[in-house]
Amino acid sequence: MSILGKNFINGRWVDSHSAETFESRNPANRDEVLGTIPSSDGADVDEAVRAARNAFPSWRAMSRIKRGEIFDRFVQLVKKDHEDLSRLMARECGKAINESRADVTEGIHMAQYVFGATRMPAGDVLASEIAEKDAYMLRHPKGVVAAITPWNFPFAIPLWLLGPSLVEGNTAVFKPSEDTPLVGQKMVEYLERAGIPPGVLNLVQGDGERAGRPLVSHSDVDVVAFTGSFEVGSEIRKVCADSPHKFAVCEMGGKNAVIVFEDADFPIALNAAVLSAYKTTGQRCVSSGKLIVHEAVYDRFCGEFVKLSKRVAVGDPLDEKTFMGPLINEAGRKKMEFYNDLARKEGGRVLLEGGALKGKECDRGHFVSPFVYQMDYSPKSRVLREEVFAPNVAIVPFRTTDEAIRIYNDTDYGLSLAVITEDYRKARRIREECEYGLGYVNLPSIGAEVHLPFGGVKKSGTGMPSASALIDAVTHKTAWTVNHAKEIKMAQGLKAEIE
Repeated sequence: MSILGKNFINGRWVDSHSAETFESRNPANRDEVLGTIPSSDGADVDEAVRAARNAFPSWRAMSRIKRGEIFDRFVQLVKKDHEDLSRLMARECGKAINESRADVTEGIHMAQYVFGATRMPAGDVLASEIAEKDAYMLRHPKGVVAAITPWNFPFAIPLWLLGPSLVEGNTAVFKPSEDTPLVGQKMVEYLERAGIPPGVLNLVQGDGERAGRPLVSHSDVDVVAFTGSFEVGSEIRKVCADSPHKFAVCEMGGKNAVIVFEDADFPIALNAAVLSAYKTTGQRCVSSGKLIVHEAVYDRFCGEFVKLSKRVAVGDPLDEKTFMGPLINEAGRKKMEFYNDLARKEGGRVLLEGGALKGKECDRGHFVSPFVYQMDYSPKSRVLREEVFAPNVAIVPFRTTDEAIRIYNDTDYGLSLAVITEDYRKARRIREECEYGLGYVNLPSIGAEVHLPFGGVKKSGTGMPSASALIDAVTHKTAWTVNHAKEIKMAQGLKAEIE
């Protein structure tokens, strides 16, 4: 049954001003229309931002704890519908049902985190140079936050951005990916039922050009929180740089790796590599398209990894046995095919042919199989340095720890890595000398937890879009000093009176 999508502006579910729509389709079966969604433009964005701005004073004045209690009620509602929401997600974004359930759970964890944070300190009490003074650091909300989120974590990532923003007293306009608008709408429905006041959270559906661009450039938006591609994030940063009051928080992908040393626990190394490469069909910003493997175990690893890759079950996301669902769209499939060809041109020795799957069931969706190849390191290689966002996997040999670090760092990205070793000294060198935001030892390069910072360096981003770190982006710190003496005493020995 097709769902009728709406925008949510100032507490009301409405159509777009233009009345234009687009369809949300199942990437595993493009014949299945899941919903018809408003195609919003600048007029809708302007109305949503105005509603958020008008709601800001009263929302900011509400008790922080009362704001948090809305998220507690939200969690109780989502828990009741956990399976239905997971199945909608599997159908709309193509993630295997197990991963879709985990996405919903992660969103719940984020909401629980911000609810709990409301009863924790919202600032610091600091010492003053003057004994009679009390000094404080307090946080103030910045205003209106624009949250622009991707399709691959359509429930968890919006809550990464919106949870901290709202609980700290900001209001928000949320634009989900046009590939997963229905999951975004469901999330807002739960927050409405949980009692969020009109105008505090507004939903604007649509694509990046017609809805995203006017939202980013709107003069009444104070923070833009974005997760997506480097190209789009770079444009957002440029727009925000031209507005003196506007702050951009962008997480923009990665070219990640699993580094396997000769002393690695082999089953852990193989399992970590498979999870890093193939979960969400390689469409995570923390997915690893490079496996950097010590030459002493290289041949064995290549052989065993290919055997496991052949066993990866590709199919219907709702099938409990499926490990990899489809790519999100045709553009993603074409991109994978481009990089498969590029790997061959750059000297890759193909171990497992992969790419678009053919057949009655596969032809209706964007299904692909893993593409695995051996590749010697070259600083000129594009396929070793650029993000593919698909199950395109290079296995690269190395001899020394220095070489492993050099291979990992030779990319414009710096988001996630995993190191598989029993030697704590090697792990420490990787920790200290590699350029990353998320590091894992004897684990996959995926698996973030909501109370840890999430973000990277270089092209991977300018901020940490998670509750434990995003608070610094959506609030500004103020200094508040109180004098309890009957006279003025100045810091640094400044004279306090005119002679």
